[in-house]
Amino acid sequence: MALIDIGSLKNPIPPDRFSLFELGFRPFFLGAGFAAIGLMLWWLGILLGVVPGSSYYGVFAWHPHEMVFGFAVAVIGGFLLTAARNWTGVQTLKGPALAVLAGIWLLGRILPLLAEIIPSWLIALVDIAFLPLLAISLASVMLRANKLPQLIFVAILMTMFAANVMIHLQLLGITDSGSRLGMSLAINAVVLVIIVMAGRVLPMFTERGAPGAMPRKWPWLEKVAISSVVILLIVELVYPSVWLVALVAGVAALAHGLRLWGLYSRLVWSVPLLWVLHLGYAWMVLGFGLKALAMLELVQPAIAAHAIVASISVLSLGMMSRVSLGHTGRPLVAASAMAWAFGLLNLGMCFRVFLPLFAPDLALQATVLSAMMWMSAFLIFVIVYVPILIRARVDGQPG
Repeated sequence: MALIDIGSLKNPIPPDRFSLFELGFRPFFLGAGFAAIGLMLWWLGILLGVVPGSSYYGVFAWHPHEMVFGFAVAVIGGFLLTAARNWTGVQTLKGPALAVLAGIWLLGRILPLLAEIIPSWLIALVDIAFLPLLAISLASVMLRANKLPQLIFVAILMTMFAANVMIHLQLLGITDSGSRLGMSLAINAVVLVIIVMAGRVLPMFTERGAPGAMPRKWPWLEKVAISSVVILLIVELVYPSVWLVALVAGVAALAHGLRLWGLYSRLVWSVPLLWVLHLGYAWMVLGFGLKALAMLELVQPAIAAHAIVASISVLSLGMMSRVSLGHTGRPLVAASAMAWAFGLLNLGMCFRVFLPLFAPDLALQATVLSAMMWMSAFLIFVIVYVPILIRARVDGQPG
């Protein structure tokens, strides 16, 4: 794998050329969009008693597993495979190799629904295989370009791999426990990826997208913000004391609240591709705060968990929308329909988090309403972005 000049243009690529496997964001963002709709529709059917749950994961374990290892991992994979090429100048997976990796991810979503005819060990093997393959492909690029600090993402991916192994070992009956701990570890790892990426791209996106905005970053705060999440991950894994977890989560809420305050400008409200990212980060701050309260039994743990889910989903939709435009040579201006999608997703998450908080008897109604808004938001994304993701860049550049 040789270093490439990704900005060179020898023979312009026709804009109507099928390009789904030219760069990592294309298949994985598209897959995440469809997964967001399909996984939520199936979950809604389970809640309403219309469709059966997964006979491999069980009725209730399937939903959180697929939201993390199906939806969130696809977004992360697409982003890292794309960003790594920019960071290193080395071509990441493309063509048949990228198609195979995307196929493994897709099989991991489908096979558990066929558990009555597919051996459990094969379901586990396929699902477990994706993250180490993704990590190896990224590590080879970063090592070749001598970008050793970027290997933090490889380490996080392998942490998620270990968490997934813990989950599958219990499902296969090899261990008596570990699934719950693995799920917690996986969610915290996803959060860690998001806050590291947000610290890198949100200031740049804000400064470029809203002329006049002056985002501020403080080195000491960056260290505290990231360290708080790492410590939270370790504490919940090693010594999940109620008061200690509540303290660390509270520190994380404060640190990330200050971080967001430094990055914020009122100018972002005129740019949908910016306000969706700032709102997504605000959900993370709220999630850490609610987690601290949940450990003290002041709110339900599910409410805190869904505030963090809101952050992951809103930031994912915003990042996929912006990255897809930028890496296909299009102006960084969201379609009007996408502004509606951003609004619908945030409103739906408000129903999911706040309605059960103040009206616990309406939890099911809140879930159904939130799920419908979630699906509507990602349906808009799929409709708008399918032509963008499957066709070549409009400027004739590779990627």
